[in-house]
Amino acid sequence: MSNIEDIVDALEDKIGKILHKLDTLQQDNLKLSEALKSSQSTIQSQNKQLLNWQEEYETLKMANTILGSEDDKRETKLKINALIREIDHCIGQLSE
Repeated sequence: MSNIEDIVDALEDKIGKILHKLDTLQQDNLKLSEALKSSQSTIQSQNKQLLNWQEEYETLKMANTILGSEDDKRETKLKINALIREIDHCIGQLSE
């Protein structure tokens, strides 16, 4: 009889340890899930900021092109030609 009681006690001890381990793992999982959500939010915010900076860069690049900076003379000429074609197209539509 004592042997069976020892086995039952050992099983109860093991089950208690497993339940404790399960609780610990669930808490860790919850913490990791919260950290993941926080990281995803940060990444999303940084992606929006990156897009804003890219748009601002393109705007500044276009302004420099239109102003005729020495580095972008070719781009300036292409932009002016594109604007002239656009104006000609508008004039053509108005005269119809």
